[in-house]
Amino acid sequence: MRKIDLIPFLILGLVACNDGRTKDTENAVDTAAAAATTDTMHHHADAAQAIEPLPAIPDGAKVFFVNLKNDQKIKSPFKVEMGVSGIALDTAGAIKPASGHHHILIDAGDSLTAGTVVPKDSAHLHFGNAQKEAELKLTPGEHKLTLQYADGIHRSYGGKLAASVTVTVQK
Repeated sequence: MRKIDLIPFLILGLVACNDGRTKDTENAVDTAAAAATTDTMHHHADAAQAIEPLPAIPDGAKVFFVNLKNDQKIKSPFKVEMGVSGIALDTAGAIKPASGHHHILIDAGDSLTAGTVVPKDSAHLHFGNAQKEAELKLTPGEHKLTLQYADGIHRSYGGKLAASVTVTVQK
């Protein structure tokens, strides 16, 4: 009877089941993954902390519609003149103290909460090039227009720098 040598088969089995990593290697990989996750979390936290706070609103600053009055009847399209006093009118981009630019909210409330980024859609118009006037085209009927001032990165200054009028667009 022939004797079968099992030792080479056992060694082959052990090598095949081993992925080549030792326990120390596994711990090093787990530690590196945890460090990468921690670094990513710190990076995001640092990025959030890097954004400057909303600039202070100077005393007496206000925004207003120059040529529209509450309950005014108008025909569409119509010109809107936007006014501001006590705070600088500037382009969007950099956050500068005591400055901002206009937004018009159409049927979207009295103002946005301070610090909220003004959405960009058909109900939230942006004037980040420091425009003082615009032409609007609205459907016939009653509409609430809100002039909302915001900082260089479109964060609302809230109700303190907002003004609303209700207009009726005639057919």
